[in-house]
Amino acid sequence: MTATISTIIVNYNAGAYLRACIDSLLACPLEIDIIVVDNASADDSLAALEGLPHVQIIRNERNLGFAAACNIGARTAVAPYLLFLNPDCYFVPGTLSILLDALRADGQAGMVGGLLINSDGSEQPGGRRAIPTPWRSFVRAFGLNRFADRWPKLFFDFHLHKQPLPARPVEVEAISGACMLVSREAVQQVGLWDDAYFLHCEDLDWCMRFRQKGWKILFVPTAKMSHALGVCSSSRPLFVEWHKHKGMMRFYRKFFRHQYPFLLMGLVAVGVWLRFALVAASHLFKRMCRSLKADHG
Repeated sequence: MTATISTIIVNYNAGAYLRACIDSLLACPLEIDIIVVDNASADDSLAALEGLPHVQIIRNERNLGFAAACNIGARTAVAPYLLFLNPDCYFVPGTLSILLDALRADGQAGMVGGLLINSDGSEQPGGRRAIPTPWRSFVRAFGLNRFADRWPKLFFDFHLHKQPLPARPVEVEAISGACMLVSREAVQQVGLWDDAYFLHCEDLDWCMRFRQKGWKILFVPTAKMSHALGVCSSSRPLFVEWHKHKGMMRFYRKFFRHQYPFLLMGLVAVGVWLRFALVAASHLFKRMCRSLKADHG
C-alpha cells in the first residue's frame, strides 16, 4: 500500500534520539514511510535502525547541510504529503493525525506545524513566529521590543510563543523546520529547499516562498511534540553559529534588500556579525576556562 506520508529525517550524530523519534512515528496509526538522510554521522545512530520496517537510509559521504539533505529525501519520497522532521523530535500519540487533518481541512494550506515543547512542558520559541524582517531584527537586537505593549505595530516581537495559545489552528508567517508537514502539490509549485543555506534560516526561506505563492502556513496548537533542541549541533557550536549568522545574511539579502534603505540593511549586517563575534568570543572563553580547569584539576 502506498504511504500517505513520506517522512524525511536528516540525521547527524543524533544518537539514541533518532531511534526514539522513529519509534514514535511507527506508532502512528497512518500509512507512512521513513527516509533517513544521514550527513556522514560518526556515531552509531544508524545501527539502531537495523530491521525497522518502512525505513530507508540514504548515506551521504559528507555533511551536505540540512537543506540539501532535505532535498535528497524529498526527491526520493513518493507520498502525497511530506513530513520534514528533526531526529530529536518525539511525537505524542495522535499528533501526526492532527497535523494531517489540519492540512487537509484547509484547501489553501500548504504547510502545517505543531506545538514544540521542552522537557518541562513549556513551549519552545520557533514553533510559531513572524518573519524576522530587518526592522524586527533591529528592534529585537537593541531591546526595543520592550516597548511593544505601548506601540505594538512599531516594536512587534517576531517570537510568538509568549502569546496565549490559540484554541484552533491559526495562520502564521512561519513555523520551525524541526517539524513541517507539507503537501506535494504545494512543493511542486513552490520548489524545494534552497540548499545554498547550510544550516539555519532555510526554514524561514521556505516559509517566505510558500506565502509568496499564496499558500497558507498553519500552526496547530493541539499537535504536541517534544523537541530536544540542538542535539545534532551540540558538538560543533562555533561551526553552527557561523552558518546560522551566514544564513541570516543570505535570508535578508534574498528577500529584503530592495525593500529597505541601504543604511538599515547595513546596520542589520553590522548587528548580525557583531552578534556572531560576541557569541564566538563567549564560546572560546568557556572552552579556555574548561581547558584551564582540566589542567589544574
